[in-house]
Amino acid sequence: MDTFMNFLEFELFSIGDNSFRVYTLVTILIIFLIPKLILWLIKKTLFRKRKFKNIDKGSLYALFQIIRYVIWVIAIGLILETIGVKVTVLIASSAALLVGVGLGLQQTFNDVISGIILLSEQSIKIDDVLDIDGDIVKIQSIGLRTSKALNRDDVSIIIPNSLITTNKVINWSHQTMKTRFRIDVGVAYGSDIDLVIKILEECAFDHPDISDRESTEARLVNFGNSSLDFQVLFFSRNIFRISKVKSDIRRSISRKFTENSVAIPFPQMDLHLKSNYTEIMKKDLQ
Repeated sequence: MDTFMNFLEFELFSIGDNSFRVYTLVTILIIFLIPKLILWLIKKTLFRKRKFKNIDKGSLYALFQIIRYVIWVIAIGLILETIGVKVTVLIASSAALLVGVGLGLQQTFNDVISGIILLSEQSIKIDDVLDIDGDIVKIQSIGLRTSKALNRDDVSIIIPNSLITTNKVINWSHQTMKTRFRIDVGVAYGSDIDLVIKILEECAFDHPDISDRESTEARLVNFGNSSLDFQVLFFSRNIFRISKVKSDIRRSISRKFTENSVAIPFPQMDLHLKSNYTEIMKKDLQ
């Protein structure tokens, strides 16, 4: 036992008044391992226990991230105290330096604060589908400074958190997991309007990703320059891949229009020439 105690008391090196012994390294290792064990237990409890099944995945993830940051801040403070660095004195003596660093890293701090807001406010959650500057993305993770998302081309995008909190962002998944979409189509004048509306509604509802038939609706919205303009509106839960759904519905519409002799017109423009202008042109040609 004495040999073991002597081993722990063995001095490795010293810096000023601080001496680093074996037990100092052992203490640092224990402080480092304990947070990892605690976080593993918390993660296992949050994501595997059935009693949390009524809480959505995004809320659990946000809660775990906040707990993780708090635990690691405490652990780093304890490690600094163990090696002889007084955290309070360090912060007080480095106030001026921190001000300068803060000015240089203002945008980074802005992103960090935005990350804390996102995790605590939970206006954005994991698997939410967002429209950011016209780009549709699905959130995969929310970090303290940046968030990771996947766009419709399956390309990973790193988004600064301040971009989400300070800009106008459309969250397609915020209130419900199904969203209303529309497809615009024009048909030739003289077409059977009731038949066109029937075809549009059938084509939309026949798609397996379309839900709620009663809310699937086709409308005549305008008398265009070259066509009768229609819209078909429908709800779908496949928000992220809605472009594929719309493409399938358009193909079905085109096929049924052909089967029922409904024409989609080309843009047309009639040009009328005045008689005196026509005579002038004839003289110029002679």
